[in-house]
Amino acid sequence: MNSKAGTMNSKTGSIAVLGANGRLGREAVHAFHEAGWRVRAVSRTGNGDFPQGVEQFAADAGDEAQVIAATRGVDFIFNALNPLYPAWQREVMVMARNVIAAAHANDAVHLFPGNVYNYGTALPQELTDETPERPDHKKARIRAEAERFFAEAAETLGVQTIVIRAGDYYGGDGRGSWFDLIIAPALKRGKVTYPGPRDVVHSWAYLPDFARSFVAIAQNARGLSRFERFNFGGHNVTGNELVAALETATGRKLKVSGFPWPLLRIGGIFHPMWREVGEMAYLWQRPHRMNGERLETVTGPLRHTPLVQALRQSLRQLDLPVAEEPRHSHAMPSMAS
Repeated sequence: MNSKAGTMNSKTGSIAVLGANGRLGREAVHAFHEAGWRVRAVSRTGNGDFPQGVEQFAADAGDEAQVIAATRGVDFIFNALNPLYPAWQREVMVMARNVIAAAHANDAVHLFPGNVYNYGTALPQELTDETPERPDHKKARIRAEAERFFAEAAETLGVQTIVIRAGDYYGGDGRGSWFDLIIAPALKRGKVTYPGPRDVVHSWAYLPDFARSFVAIAQNARGLSRFERFNFGGHNVTGNELVAALETATGRKLKVSGFPWPLLRIGGIFHPMWREVGEMAYLWQRPHRMNGERLETVTGPLRHTPLVQALRQSLRQLDLPVAEEPRHSHAMPSMAS
């Protein structure tokens, strides 16, 4: 276990958020800052719209010396670095090595947001912390390689890494997810696009809740093993359930259309990003839900914002129409697993 994690205050400390201008990075900065941590927002430019009291630092994640300097003196490093798909082969492992070098040099705990890719295209319906990994496509193999490297660094260097996996992101301040790029844009016209069969369960992670789960695990880092992997429950819902929740959130009946996967694959011949996205079609075809029970045995009960409430907030941030909430209604129960 990282020595600094064992001696620091169990509830707060200091953390450097790498990739702080990305959508998850921004949520992590806000979540740790609101919890009373000393937060350093690290980005390529060193400039971002963050709360007063958040330190800002410029660093190139591809430069080991810069990453070490940017994280000097902190207790934790939150690794929100995530290059665009076409650059994964070239950049993911470079960034992984630099972050571990920084964590080792600065005696910091490494927090890493994982995803479901490691389970491969034949992923089972229930995903637990013990589900075997079968990385059988390019992006899955890259993520699995990174996590193997983190595990080896934990064993050989003593660098503690804590991974929390989640499903597809939505919410937060930013764009770039299936929700805001594909599903939601036509809501103003009473339409919604859904990328898969609507009776199949799909796993979602509302980013503010996901970021807060890292605060909770960091507060409980003492006593954990050097390398730990957890799942974040999030919202596990079918397409029909998501559409129904969107109808409640917008206050209108929605017309649902499918996603043109064949056109995306054809376009992928000429556009690398389209090709990379097309490889992920299986996640919309195979039912899967994240079981986050073990995470909450460590953290205690986590906040799971009810689905309709999370959708309302997400749509507001996208400047999309939202229905007025009933003044005296009780909050909907969470649809999290």
